[in-house]
Amino acid sequence: MILLILFGWSWKKTRLVNLVVILFTAFSWFILGIWYGYGYCPSTDWHWQVRARMGIHDMPSSYTKFLVDSFTGWDVSQKTVDVFTLILLVAALSASLYTNIRDWRGRRGA
Repeated sequence: MILLILFGWSWKKTRLVNLVVILFTAFSWFILGIWYGYGYCPSTDWHWQVRARMGIHDMPSSYTKFLVDSFTGWDVSQKTVDVFTLILLVAALSASLYTNIRDWRGRRGA
């Protein structure tokens, strides 16, 4: 899902899906986040529940931090991960909006 969010705007066939997924992600983070905490994701919540049932309880609050730490072996600060995650989300949203609007205008003008 992260790869779709970051790069889905690159291919014409995935652009609309990419935009929808980014908007759902932003809705989850910022609207559901009002009640569940900033950056809330139902998929992460479910993943954490599964890991807890497996007896794994020492988990960071962010799935992205979990991935970064797991893949690099580092203990990157939560704030650093959050800042980069937000920057990448805004960049992906900008690229997705730009390419989707350009495509829509191209179809409308044709």
